[in-house]
Amino acid sequence: MASREDLGSWLEGGATPSGDGATRLGLPADGPGAMASLGPRVVALCVDWAVAWGVAALVARGNEFVPLAVLAVMNVILVGSLGFTIGHRLLGLQVRVLGRPGEGAVGGAFVGFRRSLIRTVLLCLVIPAVVWDGDGRGLHDRAAGTVITRR
Repeated sequence: MASREDLGSWLEGGATPSGDGATRLGLPADGPGAMASLGPRVVALCVDWAVAWGVAALVARGNEFVPLAVLAVMNVILVGSLGFTIGHRLLGLQVRVLGRPGEGAVGGAFVGFRRSLIRTVLLCLVIPAVVWDGDGRGLHDRAAGTVITRR
């Protein structure tokens, strides 16, 4: 069970991805394979939202849940098969499986559709995605056993 010390809080600013969280996860502090900072992750999500809205506008009009459904389907398929969404790709990010403690992100490990589905459901619920653990990962990544790194 997670304790209060394990979880970052938006009131306290949470942990920073470039801080000691990367070291605890076994990731390099900088360069390829390092944990992605919050800015590029947010921009990537905005790009994905824009793509989802564009596709939804072409497919169905008048239903406000269609863009969310398109975003969810894009995330499950793209992260599950390629390890990144369109926004991640444009910003040089990748979703990787996190290995055992001290092992870091597993290099070419396939994220898979089960992990991708867990991540996506929690991402669409919003709250788990904006609450960080002590390592600077969103709770959706923690639940799925993944981390977003720089490519």
